[in-house]
Amino acid sequence: MDLAAAAKKTAVAVIEWSRGSARLVHLGLDVQDQEIVSLFGASDMTGVDCPVGWPDALIPFLAGHLAFDAGPVLEHDGIEGRRLLAYRDTDRFVTGRTGLIPLSVSADRLAHPAMRCAVIQAKIAALHGPQPRDGSGRLAEVYPAASLKVWGLNARGYKGRGSSEAGRLAALLGTLREQAPWLDLGGYGDRLAASDDMFDAVIASLTARAVALGLTAGPDDAHAAAARTEGWIHLPSCGLDGLAA
Repeated sequence: MDLAAAAKKTAVAVIEWSRGSARLVHLGLDVQDQEIVSLFGASDMTGVDCPVGWPDALIPFLAGHLAFDAGPVLEHDGIEGRRLLAYRDTDRFVTGRTGLIPLSVSADRLAHPAMRCAVIQAKIAALHGPQPRDGSGRLAEVYPAASLKVWGLNARGYKGRGSSEAGRLAALLGTLREQAPWLDLGGYGDRLAASDDMFDAVIASLTARAVALGLTAGPDDAHAAAARTEGWIHLPSCGLDGLAA
């Protein structure tokens, strides 16, 4: 799913897999929490394009500020200290691997979708049990722009409603179809070409397939502890063809 701060512009895509092929069987836009939780319950793996946690350093910083305890606040004096408050371990990992800089979950507009994501995680936990933030359960954090870069697809300039953005999105969708001929879009091609949100939901679903197959760069020992609390962005470690194997 491509999660927004509210139902508007939140998109979901469900892909059914069989040996050597896959089919897009559901595509939705402006999706409410209840549908997201229901789709999670019916799916083997869900990829969410939204942070599932916050930087570990942020909690003691805020608690210290609230309690007038200068110690944990002054630990983050200066730009480098503030970067630890703004970016998670996984954000730095993604930048090192791809050159992309994920938006900050604590210092950018991404915080609003993340708050909604936390509520959705709680709703999922109430019905299906808590899902580990490192992606080792049935919910994994994904980053469509990074997945597209790993797969060699040019993902620049396709977000927006202008004619140039629409043209780039249509071209990007065409490239995806060429490189993944095993993916049946189930008649949703025109809708995907008209919505970057729904397109991102499809990429999130494809990345979820990579997570399910164990074909992503998961957290190693050095990152494992932070991934359990902050979350972990799963980058594919295979080409598109590897998803249909």
